[in-house]
Amino acid sequence: MKKDMGRYKMGLCFSDKLRMNRGSPPPDVVTAFVEYTEGRNHLTAEQLCRFLVEVQGETEVPISDAEKIIERITCARHHITKFLRHTLNLDDFFSFLLSDDMNHPIDSKVHQDMQSPLSHYFIYTSHNSYLTGNQINSECSDVPLIKALKRGVRALELDLWPNSTKDDILVLHGWAWTPPVDLIKCLRSIKDHAFSASAYPVILTLEDHLTPDLQAKAAEMMKELFRDMLYFPESGGSKEFPSPEDLKYRVVVSTKPPKRNCEKEKDSESDVSGKASSDVSIDRVDDEKTEEETSEAKNEEVGFDKESSNLDFVTYSRLIAIPSGNAKNGLKEALTIDNGGVRRLSLREQKFKKATEIYGTEVMKFTQKNLLRIYPKATRVNSSNYRPYNGWMYGAQMVAFNMQGYGRALWMMHGMFRGNGGCGYVKKPEFMMNNGLGGEVFDPKAKLPVKTTLKVKVYMGKGWDSCFQRTCFNTWSSPNFYTRVGITGVRADKVMKKTKKEDNTWEPFWNEEFEFQLTAPELALLRIEVHDYNMPEKDDFSGQTCLPVTELRQGIRSVPLYDRKGERLVSVTLLMRFQFV
Repeated sequence: MKKDMGRYKMGLCFSDKLRMNRGSPPPDVVTAFVEYTEGRNHLTAEQLCRFLVEVQGETEVPISDAEKIIERITCARHHITKFLRHTLNLDDFFSFLLSDDMNHPIDSKVHQDMQSPLSHYFIYTSHNSYLTGNQINSECSDVPLIKALKRGVRALELDLWPNSTKDDILVLHGWAWTPPVDLIKCLRSIKDHAFSASAYPVILTLEDHLTPDLQAKAAEMMKELFRDMLYFPESGGSKEFPSPEDLKYRVVVSTKPPKRNCEKEKDSESDVSGKASSDVSIDRVDDEKTEEETSEAKNEEVGFDKESSNLDFVTYSRLIAIPSGNAKNGLKEALTIDNGGVRRLSLREQKFKKATEIYGTEVMKFTQKNLLRIYPKATRVNSSNYRPYNGWMYGAQMVAFNMQGYGRALWMMHGMFRGNGGCGYVKKPEFMMNNGLGGEVFDPKAKLPVKTTLKVKVYMGKGWDSCFQRTCFNTWSSPNFYTRVGITGVRADKVMKKTKKEDNTWEPFWNEEFEFQLTAPELALLRIEVHDYNMPEKDDFSGQTCLPVTELRQGIRSVPLYDRKGERLVSVTLLMRFQFV
């Protein structure tokens, strides 16, 4: 099957081998229909209720809900006789099962406890949230911020720099060549879209390269613009973070507290606009300094005017609800629990890897109380991402990703945060928060016993014929679909399997079942990919999704697929069955 601009093309000559439309429901669907209709031709509301409870695992289904399902299906399928129909025939029943909005594979509502401290949650986090493309010279804009918020991202990063005249604030990637955007424009867009996808707090992580007077100006901007949305922490700090529930509809600021009475020195590595000097490479800067170290150096270099320092310091510091730090004095010290208050620690991915190799236990204990943010290394100039499980398995709440990058790592990120109703906060498993009697913590590298077995049956797929352009349709270009199904999570649970390929059809029918033994299902994602076998060329990507294992709803479910960017393929759906045994 050939592609053009990511869309499949079909020709004008039909193949006698090509099966355009199977039309028939899988045997399991027919068997269920016959069983619950007791051999009759129509399924009543009462019988549908029984099916939803006994097969689909719904806890309680009122007759009125079943009647609404029947009404929706008959209205869509039987326009003329819809008012005379109060039951479902086999094709209606099949249509209901294929409807992902009525028969979705995971819970679409927030259902987890939201009253624990922020440190108890994985948080949907983006890196360099204002960039439209690569890390070197792509445009800075508020558009990526809007897209991220609409997707449900809850933690955004803004890099703040003075403009050339030092009287206003720009957002740009320092030591690179990214055309900037005004801070005020970014803040306005954040205000307008902050809670479009979720009511839970938006965290603004600020990489601050500002002079004290511009820090005060940034604080006034946020206070004036966000008003009651802006969260002010209690004075004196806190020994525990507030909960997502406490912070509903709030914007929370996280950055390094400014220094008092610092001596002014010349900034030797960047000019005031944040552009790179000719002898400083972006790789060297990132290797030598974390984002927090760079921010601290800037604060130390610009210093304070003594008469205005107190006002500027108080104005800016008062906004910082989540103080951040770095590992400039060594990982062991950075991971030491501070009984005086909670904080955020930021580590680039290489330093985090080193931390888990040497201080794995300390990392896990640190994340039980404090926030840990991990961000991509500078060599990922094309905005690629690292494997998010490297962070999640050690309790890191803020695994920061380049949302404009593509690939399997980002698909996993999207999948994790489809959980808990897509609100951007996913509760960490209890075993990550509770220590053993001897103080031992969860070890993701340890050999664990099998907790549960997940059975996944892949029946069929449909929708590619209506989702892609039809301009080439012959023996050599018709699709030969197969599905890859697997688990990503702790090392013992990782596995990938695949179905046979279905030749020359736009509605493949596989009817294959797989079993996955899981030692840590709470941390597992079910990965699903469809490809078109295209030997001798590389197989064509045809859709994907990732779903949190513990969120899966048992029974026969409709599973929507997404493109490489994570956008919904409007009509492409798999029919699957999930069972835990």
